Amino acid sequence: MSRVVGLVAVGFMVAVSAAGAWVARSASAEGPLGVPVVRSGAAKDVNYRELLRGRQARETLFAELQPVKLRNCELARFGENNDGGYLVCGNLLKDVGSAYSYGISGYDGWGCDISTRLAVPVHQYDCFNTTAPSCPGGRPVFHAECIAGERSVDADGRLFDSLQSQFGKNGDAEKHLVVKMDVEGAEWDSILRTPDEVLARIDQLVFEFHGVARDTARYLEVVAKLKRTFEIVHLHFNNYSCTAKGAPFPAWAYEVTLVNKRLAEVDPAGKAALPNALDAPNLPVIPDCQSLVLLH
Repeated sequence: MSRVVGLVAVGFMVAVSAAGAWVARSASAEGPLGVPVVRSGAAKDVNYRELLRGRQARETLFAELQPVKLRNCELARFGENNDGGYLVCGNLLKDVGSAYSYGISGYDGWGCDISTRLAVPVHQYDCFNTTAPSCPGGRPVFHAECIAGERSVDADGRLFDSLQSQFGKNGDAEKHLVVKMDVEGAEWDSILRTPDEVLARIDQLVFEFHGVARDTARYLEVVAKLKRTFEIVHLHFNNYSCTAKGAPFPAWAYEVTLVNKRLAEVDPAGKAALPNALDAPNLPVIPDCQSLVLLH
């Protein structure tokens, strides 16, 4: 999540929290299914059936995102100490030939760490902030371009293209890759329109996903597509976006680490530890929110 967007979100989160507390105090009636009929300040009833369907859809998405434990994954943190740092299976990166970092907003500790420690090029993509990050000792290649489902140019002249095209243009179509994507919601359509055979070249894939309720059917479709090729091994909620209104999600932005099934050795009897000791709040000056309990 970009720092500017994040700071705006903090202010919004405070306002939403206060409003949510007022609404909760105002709820007094129940519908026939035992679901509270929440009354707004204008005394207008919220449709409890829609509320129930929304909660059920989010619960399904939440369940699909729960990580498995791998026998052969040693999680390591790459990137910044807070926002911009992500966990990957450090011991499963040995075959990676190139790295891709999408949505960098002028800084890319993750990409620089990957490039420096693996001695591989990192292709950095951002068409909104075209400041090329510094990476002493690494092999950064900056592209003033964004990710999308297909090639296009917007009204301001910004260039967008697909994963498949970008991998091919860089000569990486046959290489093992590691990819990080934090693109403020553009991830959903980009992945949905990426062929499975392109995703199969990626050894590890790290997202910051954005959204839990606006288009849950699409979110579920994307997660199902990804799980054909990958195992989810880590989940961390971004505390720039904490909310009590997305239950069971404690935040609407969340980081997910996926490992290709050709590398992953699932431990069916094990359970992934959440939060992980290597996790850190994205914004260190406010409490983290890795569960709904922490919001109350």
